[in-house]
Amino acid sequence: MFRPGPRNLITDIPGLAVGHATDERAISGVTVLMCAKDWPAGVDVRGGGPGTREIEALEPENLIGRAHAVVLAGGSVFGLAAADGVTTALSTRGVGLTLRPGSPAIPIVPAAVLHDLGNGGDKAWGSDPPYRSLGMRALQAAGPDFALGSVGAGRGAMAGLIKGGIGSTSIDLGQGLIVGALVAVNSIGSALMPDGTTYWAWAFELNAEFGGAKPPSARMPLGNPAPDESRLLALGRLEPGANTTLGVVACSAALTTVECKRVAMMAQDGIARAVRPAHTPFDGDTVFALASGAVPLDANLQRAAHVGRIGSAAADCMARAIARAVHHSRDLRTLGK
Repeated sequence: MFRPGPRNLITDIPGLAVGHATDERAISGVTVLMCAKDWPAGVDVRGGGPGTREIEALEPENLIGRAHAVVLAGGSVFGLAAADGVTTALSTRGVGLTLRPGSPAIPIVPAAVLHDLGNGGDKAWGSDPPYRSLGMRALQAAGPDFALGSVGAGRGAMAGLIKGGIGSTSIDLGQGLIVGALVAVNSIGSALMPDGTTYWAWAFELNAEFGGAKPPSARMPLGNPAPDESRLLALGRLEPGANTTLGVVACSAALTTVECKRVAMMAQDGIARAVRPAHTPFDGDTVFALASGAVPLDANLQRAAHVGRIGSAAADCMARAIARAVHHSRDLRTLGK
């Protein structure tokens, strides 16, 4: 029987650390995931309005295909500056690629942002948006335990018409193989079924990690899977790039960049399982995948079989993490359980 890791967080994978920095005045923030070293990485973008940085560096046909950290941020395009702060801070620690002796280290820090500019916070920052500083603070705070809910990149997030936020899960597949997910949910779609209580991801829940609610009957009427469009229009949420689900999945296996790309693609199914609708023209749904390389793949199985197993687990973790994000969105003190 599969079970979550000891924290039920993506940091159950050794070598990962996560930190948040939240600006309560702006009702926004940044979440940083830091790797112990440069890990093979891939990315898949399926939303119609993404905001990203260093995506091409992770494509398998290109040179790098690895990452030292991943940044998720609020603030729309302004939030991309958070990656500048993380990049600078890591470089001062000597973390990154060194092309010539004596030159500054060059960290690879891909990033994705969500749109929270219309959430009522004070965005009158003029020529000095807070995100570069928030990125540095989030990196400084990174560790194995971190809060879920309305914090960091999820502080100003919405999930349809209710509060979104930060979620994370893990699963132990045995023999040292751990898979986990971290997500910032700011979706146009709803994480809840039409009863307003049951999560679309209910069938994937482990240990009542997001309340244990189940559909009231075996044949739950689907109704309208999207929130009321007229209310969303009034809130200014039906705009390209104004909503998104940003995720990172990771595993302890020894995967290549190409295999990380496939895992990221499979993990997108977790968004579709947990949010209705998903991958719309208004969303910027983006999923990164990382692999620590600590656990060699079983030589008795085809590599493709390993990748498929890990990708399937990553999709399940993603669905669970989305539900946890919404479930914990009002409790900044909640850590993984």
